[in-house]
Amino acid sequence: MIWTLVGGIIFYQHTNMELFGTLVLATIVLAMLFLLFRMDSSRNANMPPGPTPLPIVGNLLQLSPGYSKKLKDTYGPVMTVHLGSMRAVVLVGFEAVHEALVQQADVFAGRGVSPLTMKLTGLIQSNGERWKQIRRFSLSTMRDFGMGKRSIEEWIQEEAKHLTEEFRKTKGESSSPCDPTIFLSRAVSNVICSIVFGQRFDYQDKKFINLVSLVNENLRLVASPIGFLYGTFPVFTKLIPGPFNKMLTCLNELKQFTSAMIAKHKASLVSDSPRDFIDSFLIKMKQEDKNPATEFHHDNLNITVLNLFSAGTETTSTTLRYGLLILMKYPHIQEKVQKEIDMVIGRDRAPAMEDRRKMPYTDAVLHEIQRFIDLVPLNGFHKTTKDTIFRGYTIPADTVVIPVLYSVLFDKTKWATPHSFNPGHFLDENGCFKMNSAFMPFSTGKRICAGEGLAKMELFLFFTTLLQNFSFRSTEDPANISLLPDSKSFFKRPLPYTFLAIPR
Repeated sequence: MIWTLVGGIIFYQHTNMELFGTLVLATIVLAMLFLLFRMDSSRNANMPPGPTPLPIVGNLLQLSPGYSKKLKDTYGPVMTVHLGSMRAVVLVGFEAVHEALVQQADVFAGRGVSPLTMKLTGLIQSNGERWKQIRRFSLSTMRDFGMGKRSIEEWIQEEAKHLTEEFRKTKGESSSPCDPTIFLSRAVSNVICSIVFGQRFDYQDKKFINLVSLVNENLRLVASPIGFLYGTFPVFTKLIPGPFNKMLTCLNELKQFTSAMIAKHKASLVSDSPRDFIDSFLIKMKQEDKNPATEFHHDNLNITVLNLFSAGTETTSTTLRYGLLILMKYPHIQEKVQKEIDMVIGRDRAPAMEDRRKMPYTDAVLHEIQRFIDLVPLNGFHKTTKDTIFRGYTIPADTVVIPVLYSVLFDKTKWATPHSFNPGHFLDENGCFKMNSAFMPFSTGKRICAGEGLAKMELFLFFTTLLQNFSFRSTEDPANISLLPDSKSFFKRPLPYTFLAIPR
């Protein structure tokens, strides 16, 4: 029988060699795929459990901040999900997020990179030596900012005065309610311009207006459902190219502006007298011009300036806008903040950062605003830098990790009333300010937002200056004010509103 079979094969080979070759090749490929599958299965045999992914979309429909808490009840605080074909580990709740990002900071310090965000951003999506060097330099320069004639605090104080003048022009008249979006975006953007470019712009400057609108439009597109679709399924940038091309157009226009500013700085640079961030970077470039592996070159300067400008404009201005809406909904909280301002600062001088330690209630309100609005619910995606054991599970290197900040900022084990706006979350029994370890609006660990210090300074100085000079009243009954975010964005923004800025 064996010889009959062999004879049949020999006959088959001679009569149809092409088909036989195809079958042999297919057998080899299938065997290789089987071995790879076995190897991958072995490597991932002890991955955290998770919901069964749907074909093509994976678990995308289940990955909302609220739904992640339901998944936690079934699979625990560490679970595996699929975003399309990409596998990711999701961390839910304070304990899991803190253990990964703080206690195992080095392992979880990678940045999960999507094809879309890598094209549109640089610093926050970088990894390895580039990220380390540029971040270290940026933090040091921002912290030790003393170049030019003013400190960062003085730049913010000056800008707060300009913002106050703009609101004062509205005269608090009910016939002309004010939309704060434009004013707040331009004010916060001017602070970044002062630090990075060494100058501020008039609020009516057409080039500046266009610049701010480009930043806002780009973030709107990136944070929209179509932006998330592009990040998960890059093929859609070709199938539905319209929004993607608009993102690239915005980015290119912003790059043209920053490139022009860099060229202007090069022409007037004095090596021992930096005026701003660009000057400091250019001096660093000169110092390392003989280092072939340096990360300090023109391309990195351009993208770093672009990132500082873009990230520093929209996040803080949105927090301010959301915060004013909350204070209008709860006028008794607004009045209590104003009483503390009057008692500590008075009406005759500008607020200063040294005042904050004497103003526990105001400080508590500002922290609660950041907790409650939950600006970036899903956080920036992280990535493991090496194979690791986490809570008994094996997580391979280069696995995308999603620490859900929403689940930390609303963790019922860490906050007395997580779903209510409650400044008491940051006050002790004596009314003194107390920090809560679950306060992570800027994330935590090695990937904590590089602009945290600047943002906190801006929030305190802008809020106290505005409330020192105005009482803010809604054009509708406070009871009817909705604090729900705009549902069209993965970046939490308040619904559009107008108000009256009534001089005090």
